[in-house]
Amino acid sequence: RKIKVEKAAELMCVFPFVVKAFEMEIIPAERIVAQIGGTLILTCNTTGCASPSFSWRTQMDSPLGGKVSNHRTHSTLTMNPVSIVNSHSYLCTVICDEREKKEKSVKVELYSFPSDPIIEISPSLVAGEPATVICKIPDVYPSDHLEVLLKKDEHVLHKKDFFEDDSTNTETKIVTYTFHPMAEDIGKDITCVARLPIADMDFEPKERTSSQKLNANFGPQNTAITASPGNSPMKGDSLNITCVTQSNPPAQIVWSKYLAEESIQHLIKNNVLSIPHVHFNDSGLYICEVINLVTNKTEKATVDIIIQGAPVITKLSIEPSTTVQEGENVSIQCSAESNPPPKIILRRKSDNANMAPYSARSILLPSVTFQNGGDYECVAENKFGNSKSEITLNVKYGPKNTMITVIPTAALREGETVTMKCTSSGNPAPVISWRKKTATGESEKISKNATLTIQNLKSQDLGLYECEAYNQFGKEEKAVKLYIQGLLEEPDQMIPLIIAFSSVVAVVVPAAAILIYVSRQAKINGSYSLVKALRLKV
Repeated sequence: RKIKVEKAAELMCVFPFVVKAFEMEIIPAERIVAQIGGTLILTCNTTGCASPSFSWRTQMDSPLGGKVSNHRTHSTLTMNPVSIVNSHSYLCTVICDEREKKEKSVKVELYSFPSDPIIEISPSLVAGEPATVICKIPDVYPSDHLEVLLKKDEHVLHKKDFFEDDSTNTETKIVTYTFHPMAEDIGKDITCVARLPIADMDFEPKERTSSQKLNANFGPQNTAITASPGNSPMKGDSLNITCVTQSNPPAQIVWSKYLAEESIQHLIKNNVLSIPHVHFNDSGLYICEVINLVTNKTEKATVDIIIQGAPVITKLSIEPSTTVQEGENVSIQCSAESNPPPKIILRRKSDNANMAPYSARSILLPSVTFQNGGDYECVAENKFGNSKSEITLNVKYGPKNTMITVIPTAALREGETVTMKCTSSGNPAPVISWRKKTATGESEKISKNATLTIQNLKSQDLGLYECEAYNQFGKEEKAVKLYIQGLLEEPDQMIPLIIAFSSVVAVVVPAAAILIYVSRQAKINGSYSLVKALRLKV
């Protein structure tokens, strides 16, 4: 505008022969909209006057609030910076050659909307808890036209206008709003929209906005556990248990497992718990605990893992020991683990029938006997298969069922050979020895073998023979007596008949009966074979 005025003055100098009437104008004309803080230059131009005189004033004779600069044909009023005192109608008066006067005015209207709003949101918002948004609109004028919107994305949270505000200068207006951010609000824009819609005032922009991403701390929440391949994997499978949660900032995850007596075993700090090859003892209740260190909140989720598979025998034992002494109390126990629970059969392998019902897991043997010894078998089975295990019960006992066998069983003649064999059962196997009663009544050890053989039998071989079976758990004795039962009458001689009885006391009466019988037979026949008589009677 200043350039245009100077151009007009130059043209007047170039064409001096053109005579124009005295005129004036103010540039800009009539109505000016200026922003407070900016620069405004009013120019008062004249034409048709060689020596104009300029003056500036306000209609209310208030201070000009600017700097006047007079030139040959124009005058300027510069307001830098524009302030609230410049809100006037300015009058420019020009006197030409001290005889002709002209005046024109221009109205200066002010506004201030210099910058975008400033949004303040607490940096530590917690989802679900009150949060305050502050929107500041700096240096607004006139504030009674100000409208402010607070939005969350496109949703209007709050609206406020200042239509009744009576501020007479620029002011920073503040809008405060409290709301409860939720987890789903994370990342949404909080926008402050400020509008200054003043009618008939041409300026831009009339709307300013500022946005800030919402970042609220929340959680943990909606914690859940997933298991792959499932909550009931087969024994030997690979198992991955994943814990997922919603939290900002991300939560710390700790895995643990309930043990017996309400104790807890801490496992790992990771969202995925991996078990490469699961076993039955991996079954149990697993806990995922998630902790948000900012919100100071904790949430837990649990999953019950049940490992399926064929039974595994975990224990097959004999108490107090696999080797016991006869008469002790013995307990045989079998344990197996599986899912579904196994059916357990515990039996002695030599028995056709089970020694316990299917549901039993133990066999009680009070005052165990040697017949209870042997191999025991435990069989555990379910729909996935079975498992077997064996254990041996070794019962130690003293000698039993000691017997003496005399060969031959018939009566013997003098000079023949007799064999006496002693047998006995026991654990460990008994040591067998033979003794013979001497004439003095003492026992003389004559053999350490189970079999005693007497060749060329003579009268001095007659007597009581004792067999002793012995081990560390006891001993048992049996006896046999060799004596002359009678004389066999032959034509030329009398031959002694010798008989052996393994139970001296038990055969006293039978021996007398046989002796009488044999004697009677001998008298009748004149000669008699005792072998035949014994066979008949026995």
